[in-house]
Amino acid sequence: MFAVLMTGGKQYKVATGDVLKVEKIAGTAGDKVQFNEILMLSGEKIAVGTPLVEDAGVQAEILEQGKGPKVIHYVKRRRKHGSQRKKGHRQQLTVLKVTDILAKGASGSGVAAAVDGAGFVAAAAGPKKARESGSGGRQKASARALAAADDLKNLSGVSPAA
Repeated sequence: MFAVLMTGGKQYKVATGDVLKVEKIAGTAGDKVQFNEILMLSGEKIAVGTPLVEDAGVQAEILEQGKGPKVIHYVKRRRKHGSQRKKGHRQQLTVLKVTDILAKGASGSGVAAAVDGAGFVAAAAGPKKARESGSGGRQKASARALAAADDLKNLSGVSPAA
């Protein structure tokens, strides 16, 4: 039996026992996750989703979190007197081992759904929230003052002469 699942914008054909590398999934080594975006199942009967197969899932265990190989992006512009740029990037990856393929009953399995990892974005959001909560009182007071100032009945000298 195999399944075609989608995660990180890519599709993977998996069978029970397969080890695969996908884009970062939130969790630590040893956690069990479940993929609910199943595009196709094969077994006794082939099920093709429109776009997803209802109540199907693939359960996997996270083996490790890591980074892929470094990808070098090198730009050299001809006739620009040595204009060059070298940038590198390492994609964050999760290594998974597929433990089970569920044709039915995935919604009631009790295993946490696989959530794409946010990488460094979540760490950067922490201080911003702290700053917003610190100035929240001032923002609410200024919003009330603006609401009171917008009352058009209190304005004078604006309407046409009667």
